[in-house]
Amino acid sequence: MGRVIVIGGGAAGMMAAVAAAERGCSVCLIEKNEKLGKKLFITGKGRCNVTNAGDMETLLANVCTNGKFLYSAFYDYDNRAVMEFLEREGCPLKTERGDRVFPVSDHSSDVIGAFQRALKRLGVKVLLNTRVKGLMLEGENGEGRIAGVELADGRTLPADKCVVCTGGISYPATGSTGDGYRFAEETGHRLTERRPSLVPFNIREEWCRQLMGLTLKNVSVRLCCPPSREVYRGFGEMLFTHFGVSGPLILSASSFIGQKGRKTGKKAGSETEEGTRLYIDLKPALDEEQLDRRLLRDFEENKNRQFKNALGGLFPMKLIPVMRDLSGIHPDKKVNEITREERRAFVGLIKNLPLTVAGLRGYEEAVITKGGVSVKDINPSTMESKKADGLYFAGEVLDLDALTGGFNLQIAWSTGHLAGKCAGAPAGEI
Repeated sequence: MGRVIVIGGGAAGMMAAVAAAERGCSVCLIEKNEKLGKKLFITGKGRCNVTNAGDMETLLANVCTNGKFLYSAFYDYDNRAVMEFLEREGCPLKTERGDRVFPVSDHSSDVIGAFQRALKRLGVKVLLNTRVKGLMLEGENGEGRIAGVELADGRTLPADKCVVCTGGISYPATGSTGDGYRFAEETGHRLTERRPSLVPFNIREEWCRQLMGLTLKNVSVRLCCPPSREVYRGFGEMLFTHFGVSGPLILSASSFIGQKGRKTGKKAGSETEEGTRLYIDLKPALDEEQLDRRLLRDFEENKNRQFKNALGGLFPMKLIPVMRDLSGIHPDKKVNEITREERRAFVGLIKNLPLTVAGLRGYEEAVITKGGVSVKDINPSTMESKKADGLYFAGEVLDLDALTGGFNLQIAWSTGHLAGKCAGAPAGEI
């Protein structure tokens, strides 16, 4: 019976431990926190969007980085397999808007509970409150094959295989402190630049603060990086905050933003390229001609009213003063006195409300970390390292990331399962 150690008790780690144990191995799952799934517990505001029910084309289309690397992992253990596993282990699921899959209970603890039951049933040894200091390799110059791990208290645990599932550095309060990056570097693996992703934006315009708490639904946004290069376009929901903008649309846009400067991003936020702009289309269902006709009708119905009092049918109440001021039209001007040029300019503002992106928020607010262990050093068919035999990597520690909607957890489940399955396979089987 082979001995497999899995480092990290998050989504990828728990799945890897289950998959290795199902192959009949003796598995030890090491977690430095007091409980398993600490980050998983707060995922999706505590509801846990476990995966996306879309087809394989949808899954791959929503991967932002190194999608081709995931072909083997996704086809080996896809979203249907994840859903079947959770329901088999006593966590019924439901599918909501956008094919997002959640526990019926809306409690992430039920997802964690399903894994805990599976781990117990399969005899996985779980070590909580246990920190790994480093990996032990045997061979010339300490390189070659995994031999075990050294714990922070000085103990060593022998292993035939080891799976690193330590996550990134987002939400550091949950224990994501970048240990896996250090393990990778110490064993000769390359790391790509890391930065916060699926994270809100800091915005320069002061009027943005006036809208704090306002949610806009059914709007579209465009993100443009210098020189006027559109890098993202999306439709959905966003939120104004005291620092700028957030919400699903903005988090997705952050995956595509041009980044300069720090590689670690350990300060409160990260600067972006000068001139990075976000444009909000407040009326995406109408083109400019249709919107102009709509304005004409509204103005005709309110022809004797002042401009500042004729916008109630167009925008949420909180947004009206901002749009009035940005329009350049005098607020006391009668709508029947507004010129065609003024009206057309106002249409352009509604279709392209501009915001200047000052930077990204920090890791404390980032859903995931973009960047990590280079996939060039990992075999995509097994998740095994090309640098050290018997060493595997899975989940967020790798240079893999996706948009919101359950896709990042699917990366964790798929890579974790493939790594655990291959680590637990008898020699020569794979």
